[in-house]
Amino acid sequence: MQKSHMALWDNCLHLIRQNVTEQIYKTWFEPIVFESYNEQEKTVLLQVPSPYIYEYLEQYYVRLMAWALTTSFKTSVKLTYRLVIDSEHKKFQEVEGDNPDEVEAPHRATRGNKTPTVLDAAMPQDLNPQLDPKKTFESFIEGNSNKLPRTVGLSIAEHPGKSTFNPFFIFGPSGCGKTHLVNAIGVRCKKLYPQKRVLYVSARLFQVQFTDSVRQNTTNDFINFYQTIDVLIVDDIQEWASSPKTLDTFFHIFDHLFRMGKQIILASDRPPVDLCGVKDRLLTRFSCGLIAELEKPNEQLCIDILNTKCRRDGLKIPAEVIRYIAQTANGSVRDLEGVLNSLMAYSIVYNSNIDMHLAERIIKRSVKVDNHPLTIDDILEKVCRHYGVSQQNVFSKSRKREFVQVRQVAMYLAQKHTKMPASRIGQLIGGRDHSTVLHGCSTVEQRLKVDKAFVEDMNSIEQSFKLKQ
Repeated sequence: MQKSHMALWDNCLHLIRQNVTEQIYKTWFEPIVFESYNEQEKTVLLQVPSPYIYEYLEQYYVRLMAWALTTSFKTSVKLTYRLVIDSEHKKFQEVEGDNPDEVEAPHRATRGNKTPTVLDAAMPQDLNPQLDPKKTFESFIEGNSNKLPRTVGLSIAEHPGKSTFNPFFIFGPSGCGKTHLVNAIGVRCKKLYPQKRVLYVSARLFQVQFTDSVRQNTTNDFINFYQTIDVLIVDDIQEWASSPKTLDTFFHIFDHLFRMGKQIILASDRPPVDLCGVKDRLLTRFSCGLIAELEKPNEQLCIDILNTKCRRDGLKIPAEVIRYIAQTANGSVRDLEGVLNSLMAYSIVYNSNIDMHLAERIIKRSVKVDNHPLTIDDILEKVCRHYGVSQQNVFSKSRKREFVQVRQVAMYLAQKHTKMPASRIGQLIGGRDHSTVLHGCSTVEQRLKVDKAFVEDMNSIEQSFKLKQ
């Protein structure tokens, strides 16, 4: 009998999936685990991985879930959740869900991620949102460094102004994808809610507009215009740090929009606490929603981005060249795009294949390398310090296990982080030959696949490289 109940729940998920975007389904519904159905009490028990997911489902999707359950089970069904409070110690909490008074088929949701028609909403007002249609969630590749901001951004786009993520403050270094993400939020929001007044503006353009309004004595009109926006996206707000009048004006706009429940999205190259020149009354408002850091993409995410762009543009680039570009582009998405565009241009103009030699030439001209390249001495210093072994022991002929391990780790990292051939690496690490280096690298690679503690050691050493640079 339980099996048939599971089939009914699977049908519920099928109905829900038809009424939401794929990303929403994977984020909020896929983690749900069906536990049981009580026929007497007509109650479904669902396990969810956190109280946050439960609150989100109850706030935004309780009607959709109730409709799907009623449709599948052919009766009004009550929802009960088992919340995972502590997964490590297997602690749970059961909570009764809110059952809506009326259960009806969803209206807007039945279109999934299609643009609503005039039957769903009034025609949008004539306002150019200043968004780049190419910068979407579909083209924003997800990785560990951007998973949280991307997930939150998608949630905001689906429910602008209605979540606790208001304002949404994104910060991170140049080239990490902040502009792409805030654009993606605006594009998705405008697609789902065409009647909403969505506007993307750079901090510099906002300041120019404000200065012009002061010069033309139209400041009230300027403020009134911005107070009509439903979703305001401002990029690079760190540029206002030395402009107190602009900040004071934005404070009044921000305060009005926030009180009216309008969505505010801000992007900066630094967190609010580091915005010098910004008054506390504005800093506290920047911090009252959600502050999310967008880190530079790591090597694997750079590789995923490059492969995606290659498929999109029909480029054929060897895997070794892709990895080389990912390792040398400083974790900047802009640099990745610039290198690919240059490679494509050279390949077409000179009718040549894209190889390592061409990639090295392009990167030398296109990518500014701020950090000095790692040397064997750098690597030996960090590895020996990590393991508490002297370089003299590493260079010796000793076959003690701890010395051999340090020697092999140094060889592996030298091969990974420098362009030296194995023979040269062996000469610099105790006068070994190239076959010794290759054997050491192979031993390290095999151990990385099975030893988690060893992986953590390697990550710690490589992190120290970044700090030194």
